[in-house]
Amino acid sequence: MNILILSAGTRNKIVQYFRRCIGDSGKVIATDCSNIAPAVYDADFFYLVPRITAPGYLDEILDICKKEKIRGVFSLIDPELSLLAKEKEKFLSIGTVPVISPYELVETCFDKYQMFQMLGKMGIPTGKCFVEKEKFYQAKEDGDIDYPVFVKPVRGSASLNINQVSADREMEALFGRYEDLMIQEFMHGQEYGADVYVDMLSGKCTSIFLKKKIRMRAGETDKSVSVKNPELFRILQDFVEKCGFCGMIDIDLFEENGIFYLSEVNPRFGGGYPHAYACGVDMPQQVVQNLRGEENPVRIGEYQEGICMMKYNEIAIVDMNGKEIVE
Repeated sequence: MNILILSAGTRNKIVQYFRRCIGDSGKVIATDCSNIAPAVYDADFFYLVPRITAPGYLDEILDICKKEKIRGVFSLIDPELSLLAKEKEKFLSIGTVPVISPYELVETCFDKYQMFQMLGKMGIPTGKCFVEKEKFYQAKEDGDIDYPVFVKPVRGSASLNINQVSADREMEALFGRYEDLMIQEFMHGQEYGADVYVDMLSGKCTSIFLKKKIRMRAGETDKSVSVKNPELFRILQDFVEKCGFCGMIDIDLFEENGIFYLSEVNPRFGGGYPHAYACGVDMPQQVVQNLRGEENPVRIGEYQEGICMMKYNEIAIVDMNGKEIVE
């Protein structure tokens, strides 16, 4: 079985985990638009491809899938997830299974206001959101919300262009400079992350790994400790199954006064997933199991509490003599 990992970037661990899982029974192939993306050198081999916005990008990926007899494909960056989901049938027609949730659900995940509305309809606690600053001002006057708040793009990823705002003048400056912004309640509680897997065959949630975030860096979990909460397991299981998610899901939450507020949902491997893997929550194995046509057993919360993850820097050294460096 051959697996294709798109836009591998710096996610070396994910590539390593799939190679370990597949072993001699297949190959792990990676792509990136740069040949100095370190993760591609952990794959069996890689393809240098154009940026995902380039004309013909999808056709090139489909050609790789046909040439390499790819059984399963997934991406590690947000902008590519919608493309995979939207063009799922084109991949299936050549025997390649995109490991991705349905297109409409992926789009909802990346539109933070749509996600806020969906959570509200489902009765799941989440922070207050506004897309019109006048409605925020009214809510502030009514005492329903107050500064500080976050102002961020309605659609965005990797914590880009997020600003903490503490005054009307800052709010006016941002809304005067940028379009398609939203205002999100600042959550003061403890932040948590959940790595979730939803079986691609049964639709059942088979794994949930919960971690308490200790420190963040560049929008990703830098230090965390494994925890368990049976009630939160139940809430998350019910949420992902009712929505119809598929494969790997990364969920951010906050806890305030004993209540968990769901903040963001990313339908991909999260940056902190290596913590879950190190604790025995093997999602690459579950992906491969599904691609073989076998359902995974439900093993929610089967890991040890109190295990701490601490990220640190590593480097990759590659001889590029005679090769053009593509950034």
